[in-house]
Order: sequence, then structure tokens, then C-alpha cells
Amino acid sequence: MSLGSPDDAPTPTEPTGVPHTDRRRIALACVCLAIPVVALLWVPSYAREDPSIGGVPFFFWYQFLWVFLCSGLTWTAYLLTRSARRGGRR
Repeated sequence: MSLGSPDDAPTPTEPTGVPHTDRRRIALACVCLAIPVVALLWVPSYAREDPSIGGVPFFFWYQFLWVFLCSGLTWTAYLLTRSARRGGRR
């Protein structure tokens, strides 16, 4: 018996150990992770001082707001990935 012989190849009916993955949920998780990247790399959209909140210019509070938005979107992507890899099992 040699390595890589055709006799050792798994048949389509044998489980390969790879869990079923819902690609739509993985794609949605990627979108959740891409939103903050695009929003924060597009600097001209928030490179201004007005409107200010409590004397803090827009430029700073906008980025600080994204700290919380990023954590929420990352958590959502994690849950989507976990449920996509579960393969319908609870």
C-alpha cells in the first residue's frame, strides 16, 4: 500500500471530516467585516469638524463611534460563521 493510492481515496458517500458550510452566511459575515474597513478607509467622508458633540469635532467622535460598531459587526460575523459551520445542527 503506497501513499496516495486510489484505494485510499474516500468515496463520495464517506464522510471526509469537513463540516458542511453555508456559503451564504460566510459571505454575509465577510460583508459585516468589510463595512468598517470601507467606512474608515474612506477618510474624505468624515474629514471635517462639524457637527461637533460637546466640543469634540466630528472627525474624532465618528471614529470613536466605529469602535462600538466594529465590535457589534465582528460579533455578528462570528455568530454567522459559527452557525454556518454548524451545518444545521444546534
